[in-house]
Amino acid sequence: MLFWILVAVLTAGVGAVLLYPLLRIAKAADGGRAGEAAVYRDQLRELDRDLTGGLITPEEAAYARAEIGRRLLAVSTAQPVAGKPARASTYRLTQAFIILLLPAIGLCLYLTVGNPGLPSQPLSARVKNPGNDMAVLVAQAERHLAEHPDDGKGWDILAPIYFKSMRVGDAELAYRNAIRLLGPTPERLGGLAETLIAASDGVVTADARQALQQSLSLEPNNPRAEFYLALALEQDGKQADAKNAFVALAKASPAGAPWLPLVNEHIAKNGGTPEIAAANPDAPGNPSADEVATADTMNSGDRQQMIRGMVDSLDAKLRQNPDNFEGWMRLIRSYAVLNDKDRAADALKRGLSAFPADGGQGQQLLALGKELGVATEETQR
Repeated sequence: MLFWILVAVLTAGVGAVLLYPLLRIAKAADGGRAGEAAVYRDQLRELDRDLTGGLITPEEAAYARAEIGRRLLAVSTAQPVAGKPARASTYRLTQAFIILLLPAIGLCLYLTVGNPGLPSQPLSARVKNPGNDMAVLVAQAERHLAEHPDDGKGWDILAPIYFKSMRVGDAELAYRNAIRLLGPTPERLGGLAETLIAASDGVVTADARQALQQSLSLEPNNPRAEFYLALALEQDGKQADAKNAFVALAKASPAGAPWLPLVNEHIAKNGGTPEIAAANPDAPGNPSADEVATADTMNSGDRQQMIRGMVDSLDAKLRQNPDNFEGWMRLIRSYAVLNDKDRAADALKRGLSAFPADGGQGQQLLALGKELGVATEETQR
């Protein structure tokens, strides 16, 4: 309580000090005109004394009296130029308003975001006990590695942190040092490949392809490596090979695998039919076996129209039964692939109504929206 009393007293004192000169302006102006009139009256009395003493002639006295009288009359009856009093008054009121308002705004902000009861914590204490402060943790790890560059575990910990922070140059160095000191693993090789891909704006480079192939040799059933290698074929213009690689990945994936929607997008992009039914044939909105067989005989335009119809059907089913997390994930991705961002954003909003953002599934929906560039109020927070 004492703190707030001191704040109020200091604020009032500063406001009074700043307002005092403004309040004196009008009085100073009035005092200046009164002093000028007194000078002219003294001149008139002195003129009478000079005339009585014969120092000036009556004609000279008349001229001088007329001039002094004119000036005295001008000072006594003068009015400020039209418009200036209002502007001056408004200016002074604005200054007073700002001087009083700014402390009030600052106090309100402090009451909202401040915490006067929070104990101080010096930098040394924060460094010693960083808690969840990622910046301090990273700084500690970087300082440790600067002194012990051969600590492979430190590089292994820092590499994914650098990657998530979009420090791709540091992430590549950390992954290479971890592989050099601790040996290659599918996780380290996959992380290095993704870092190289991110550094090249999504292009699977030759170095990234080499790391992915090495990762597959260590772990044959590695969906991340298989996906990026199939993507490399797509980027090379080998649509048939890319479609076959994506289809093989989809068929080998377990039901409900989180990467299946993205794999199906690339299957459709390369002229194939999405393998959604293989992943979960009972999920609402999936094509039936007859529909898949029919799609194989269609040209690209008819197949695209069929896919649009399937997406619309899934949308209608989710409106009737919104308790289908996989369906919302698939619907958002489908609209994004069809380049219908407005409907994708609407689907994301409706999906979050069914699976709120404070839950695990809601967080997955938000992450998907950010990945696809689908903007809602929740993704912009």
